[in-house]
Amino acid sequence: MKRLAVYCGSASGSRPEFAEATRATAAAMLGRGVDLVYGGGRLGLMGLIADNVLAGGGKVFGVIPRALVNLEVAHEGVTELHTVDTMHERKAKMTDLADAFLAMPGGVGTLDELFEAWSWNALGYHAKPFCLLNVDGFWNGMIAFIDHATESGFLSTQRRSQLLVAASPEEALEKLDEAAAAATQGMVW
Repeated sequence: MKRLAVYCGSASGSRPEFAEATRATAAAMLGRGVDLVYGGGRLGLMGLIADNVLAGGGKVFGVIPRALVNLEVAHEGVTELHTVDTMHERKAKMTDLADAFLAMPGGVGTLDELFEAWSWNALGYHAKPFCLLNVDGFWNGMIAFIDHATESGFLSTQRRSQLLVAASPEEALEKLDEAAAAATQGMVW
């Protein structure tokens, strides 16, 4: 895994653990030589992870819709900033640039990005793995819902098992590395 798409909030959230996990994720990525692909913003957890990867000497590839650039929320200091016309183009470009996906705490945009990556995988558009970084139980409610959907017959157990969950950035990167390696060898992860 050379590039990781990180989905996270354009806000910082209400708890210091979110920022701590974001800084730790950047450090773990830098330690493995993994570059960042993200939504191109300078605010919230998005800006924090970009700033930390850049400060550590890593590369950051941002993808942002033109409307958000015009609102002056684009991070102008990234390695490459790709400006696109729509949110759909943003997600497609991030998917093209990344080898795997990590969802950190965030809101509706983070959920949208995660579920689109998962559904595109289900439809065979890519075979890239994705993981939730469950910072201090942030994703517990959603994990319970996903399990409920599986028990209710709307997700196969194989599809459910694709949603990796990790308690630390190191665990997340390890799981994503293993799944990405399996996918490149044609194995089902």
